[in-house]
Amino acid sequence: MTTDTRRALVVRGGWEGHQPVTITDLFLPFLKEQGFTVDVFDSLTVYEDADLLAAADLVVQCWTLDSITRDQCANLAAAVRAGTGFAGWHGGIVDSFRGEVQYHLLTGGQFLMHPPGFHDYEVHIAADRADHPVVAGLGDFRVHTEQYWVATDPLIDVLATTTFEADELRGHTVVMPAAWTRTWGAGRVFVNTIGHKPDDFDVPEVRTLTERGLLWASR
Repeated sequence: MTTDTRRALVVRGGWEGHQPVTITDLFLPFLKEQGFTVDVFDSLTVYEDADLLAAADLVVQCWTLDSITRDQCANLAAAVRAGTGFAGWHGGIVDSFRGEVQYHLLTGGQFLMHPPGFHDYEVHIAADRADHPVVAGLGDFRVHTEQYWVATDPLIDVLATTTFEADELRGHTVVMPAAWTRTWGAGRVFVNTIGHKPDDFDVPEVRTLTERGLLWASR
């Protein structure tokens, strides 16, 4: 028997400041409307089940800080290499498992800092990627939230950026990736650095590029 139904695993937990339950709940109806069966996990032990990961079309992770075992990380990376999609936003994907280098190679980026508090800044759609399906038709937009400074892999495909102006520490203006994709073997990875709080996704462009990113990453 064959089926067109895709399977998504939503893995959420870690630091509660990023409201992993509340924010992932925003996307569960969307995934189901798009034809996914959705299983939600509140423990990283799901990453110990290599067969489950391999059978999934998409893993959506919102898990900030904490630690992951080498075996859990290896299973996740192997599943993505074989075609399982991996996607997430903000600290739930780029500030996870700080001590695990293999994980950061998978995501293509690692959170380093953000200026204190929330502030207004503009997000620019990369002109050379304006036809990418995640951002096609979207224009530049403004948000009021945390602005992430990240260390990134040169192999990522940057879809949107933000700008940090020069200050007493930084001698010149820096353009920083804000959303990107990458491939990892046969799998696809999507990262959106915006999403500290639920109302970040009230900005239509933030919601749209995130939803599209989940779909793009899926097998």
